[in-house]
Amino acid sequence: MADTQQVDQKAERKVARLAKQIDTFAKAHGGAEGQVAHIGERGARIVLVGEDGGWGDLVAPSTEIARQAVEKAGITVHESFDGEFAAKVQTGPYEWKRMAGIQIGG
Repeated sequence: MADTQQVDQKAERKVARLAKQIDTFAKAHGGAEGQVAHIGERGARIVLVGEDGGWGDLVAPSTEIARQAVEKAGITVHESFDGEFAAKVQTGPYEWKRMAGIQIGG
């Protein structure tokens, strides 16, 4: 039984840490919305898009922990990274250079 409590406490700490990071991002970008995507054995990716178009992501050890973190942070969560949500992302020169590099083999 002690092992279960230890695992639960570890998960709760991870949820709290992720929620704090999400909250920090949201405050820095005038608010935020997100999307949780399962990424296999690595867990889940939390994609964040700020009201100012800034974006970032976090990786959680499981989809459940990711969902709990976004809920605790109180942000709007989208089911998919659809066109309307994706259109809020503002990309800069760095992203365009990286995308072009990928296209031409860089």
